[in-house]
Amino acid sequence: MKQYEEVIKIMEADGGFSTLSSLYQKADVNKWKTKTPFASIRRIVQDERFFFKIKPGLWALNTRKNDVLEALNIKKDNPKLMEEFNHSYYQGLLVEIGNIEGFSTFVPYQDKNKKYLTKPLQDFISIRKFYQFTYDNIIRRARTIDVSWFNERKFPASLFEVEHSTDIHNSLLKFLELQDFNSHFNIVADKAREKEFSDKINSVAFKAIRDRVNFLDYDRLSIYHSKVFELNSIKKNISL
Repeated sequence: MKQYEEVIKIMEADGGFSTLSSLYQKADVNKWKTKTPFASIRRIVQDERFFFKIKPGLWALNTRKNDVLEALNIKKDNPKLMEEFNHSYYQGLLVEIGNIEGFSTFVPYQDKNKKYLTKPLQDFISIRKFYQFTYDNIIRRARTIDVSWFNERKFPASLFEVEHSTDIHNSLLKFLELQDFNSHFNIVADKAREKEFSDKINSVAFKAIRDRVNFLDYDRLSIYHSKVFELNSIKKNISL
């Protein structure tokens, strides 16, 4: 079987689409005659004869295009549905990264039934209840953050707000409430919003957290996601 044929076979089994991380895990790359199998997978999915890109890190089969878009509830003429898909997709990537990195992962209660691809986010998070690590008034605000990673001591290690079209200012206010904790803060958004982020974080109101908030665009998040799974796949095949 040729390499591209194996990728097609995996996508067929996945419902006509796959993330790069899924392909990394499922392709039998030990049989591939290449020293860079993951780079080969990235090259293969860019072959427009067979595949099309849905989002950064998410690819599908041309032959299943209509079925895939229907299954994922992607309707480009419906902005509300597109917003929901984008938001939960990037939440899902962050949750999967956190799980692989050894953190406890959480999404807001109101988001648990939203779909990451075809399954609810609650199927991917590792904890069902937000840890009570501080005062109730701060917890009420903190548990609305889009994705939380907790360390072994049940304190927030990294926090992420996905801002597709909503106001970045409100997310920064949430992070400001948590300035006394040793947490990493992240705004996840389209690259086009980086200047808007820079303008807001540089205002006097956010001086206390200015150097602690990272801007992570969708493309870099996708790369982070695939690289984490790439490294994990490599680790499974070696003894340390």
